[in-house]
Amino acid sequence: MAYADWKDKITGFKKVDVRGISGNFFPGLKKQAMEVAQGEGLEVIQTFDPIPLYAVMEELGFESYTEQTGQAEFHAYFYRTSIGAESGNITMRPAALTNLSLIDEGLGKIGVEFWDLTWNDEKRFLPYETRLLLSLTNAVGAGRMRQATRELVKAYAHGLDSAAFDDVFELLAWNQGIGYFSSEIGPSTLFKAYKTIKQQEKQGRTREEITAALMENFGEKNPDVKVI
Repeated sequence: MAYADWKDKITGFKKVDVRGISGNFFPGLKKQAMEVAQGEGLEVIQTFDPIPLYAVMEELGFESYTEQTGQAEFHAYFYRTSIGAESGNITMRPAALTNLSLIDEGLGKIGVEFWDLTWNDEKRFLPYETRLLLSLTNAVGAGRMRQATRELVKAYAHGLDSAAFDDVFELLAWNQGIGYFSSEIGPSTLFKAYKTIKQQEKQGRTREEITAALMENFGEKNPDVKVI
């Protein structure tokens, strides 16, 4: 369907105004979206184009249309055309970017657009999984284990073979040194997530089961991983 086919219904959409909200509003918003019946919709109001929402809402069975009604006011309309179930491939949206809009609305817009360019632009040459691994190793080098853990979870949920992580940790031991690896990387949340994957694979768990365990133990509920 196209926006023209359902635009007359938007006046009846439930409105969710997330402007100025501090904290990660996305889990609550997704819960509301999953409760929307086919043929109904949501209107999300934000100070910038809510680009990170589109892929998630599409997977849940929504079409979208966005209007900018002011310098810092966007109305994103999501109409449910089917009942889709989240596959688990879309995890850990960059909700922390909303913090930037609390500092300055223009900065929030720049941050979201920069994220979109970095991760979603069709000009990107390297595969998504490779870029996640590069981001993981860069984060370790900068001492950002929180970010590194998130990238590992996203990469595995996206379908990356765990053997790739074997190579990554071997290279980290080589480049960072055994001492640093033993004292900093080994006890980290990052390495705990990696061990969870390897241990559960040995137990014969499916990728879906392991991904669910990762999200439960190393998702937004974990204070060493969450970003808001």
